[in-house]
Amino acid sequence: MLHSTETVLADILSDILLAIDSGNFSLISLQDLSAAFDAVDHDIQLQRLHLSFGLPSTVLEWMASYLTGRQQCVRYAGSFSTTITLTSGVPHGSVLGPILSLLYTADILTIIAEYGLHGHLYADDSQVYGFCSPNSTDVQH
Repeated sequence: MLHSTETVLADILSDILLAIDSGNFSLISLQDLSAAFDAVDHDIQLQRLHLSFGLPSTVLEWMASYLTGRQQCVRYAGSFSTTITLTSGVPHGSVLGPILSLLYTADILTIIAEYGLHGHLYADDSQVYGFCSPNSTDVQH
């Protein structure tokens, strides 16, 4: 947190170069969640609000009511598509949308660290990377 993009890039590059200098393999995964608001799974969001943030059942019921049962269709040239029920996403333009999206991703760095990996988050971009020694892989020559 509290890093500029340049600081994050320098930190990642430094970690990777140190690993390579030590004879280790490096692997990095770069993700761009450009539709992050649309990727919020309602069931996971409600679980996270309860388990990670301790929201009581009454508040969870309010949140479930807010998130679930939403429908959408597309109108084009006076015609409408089939209406579908949304199972993911937070309402765009809402006061709660950014907060819910942020809370949805709040545990990502903890989860990444539990697997012995490193991570950085910046806006809708994330970088996950790790290192291992060559003799700990199944690489065959």
